[in-house]
Amino acid sequence: MTPEPYLVRLTARLADGIARQPEAFHRRHAQYLKACQNDDGGFGGRDPASDLYYTGFGLRGLLMLGALTPEIAERAAGYVQSRLEGDATVVDFHSLLYSAAIIQSATGFDVLANAPADWPERVADLLGRFRSADGGFGKTPDSKAGSTYHTFLTALCYEMLGKELPNPQAIDRFVRSRQREDGGFVEVAPMRRSGSNPTAAAVGLLKMIDALDEVTRSRVAQFLANAQSSEGGIQANAVAPLADLLSTFTGCWTLAECGELDRLDLNAARQYVRTLERPDGGFHGGVWDGGFDVEYTFYGLGAISLLA
Repeated sequence: MTPEPYLVRLTARLADGIARQPEAFHRRHAQYLKACQNDDGGFGGRDPASDLYYTGFGLRGLLMLGALTPEIAERAAGYVQSRLEGDATVVDFHSLLYSAAIIQSATGFDVLANAPADWPERVADLLGRFRSADGGFGKTPDSKAGSTYHTFLTALCYEMLGKELPNPQAIDRFVRSRQREDGGFVEVAPMRRSGSNPTAAAVGLLKMIDALDEVTRSRVAQFLANAQSSEGGIQANAVAPLADLLSTFTGCWTLAECGELDRLDLNAARQYVRTLERPDGGFHGGVWDGGFDVEYTFYGLGAISLLA
């Protein structure tokens, strides 16, 4: 297994790159993200109601900018604690665990302090129910087939719980079954056309189980380099009409993890991301997107950091 946890490595890389941006850049995006926090302490997306998923992105963005104050974190802690009980998806578990870790790093407050002592074991046992016969993890318990994305999120949850990922050899076989001839990976088995985001999840999984070999690394790098559009950003797949900020961020991070970021036209990528930045803070998802939210703001900040 890699000695440094995946999210620790990602967080450190993003914080280093964003620190090189001017003070005015930090200030406007921090102000935007702070304004997105609701009275209950959570963050919302384009629907302003608080949601664990968007709360995670709001906290991650503020942490990256060095703008996560104890007051903001304490308010967020109340919201996250209110979501400890009840049913949750793998996406929610990931958001909850990551938010709790960020809050603890910012304030020392343990969101999970009042949870049952065996709560990590309970969550790990529940996550095990999402495993499918193909070795991956699905979107729902007892899924008939695994999802590359949900398998990646599940692996991150095990890592944050301090638990070993069960049967990593099966994960290796599962991931490799999702690679296609162009070097990229797909989300579900029937798909034939690789995607930038499933490829990022697949590489993340292979890195986490220390199974990213040189041939796979090189093929992935070529696939992602070919996914850069004339706009400068990275497309979700070969038939996507335009690039998007999510694919650009995940593609840049994956190329950085492979030591191949310079396969891109970096100046074109920087210009693309900057065109999506709002003067008052926040980012659009693409040139096609008239809206903006905390999730795309995190991707924009992250892409600028990686391309710094």
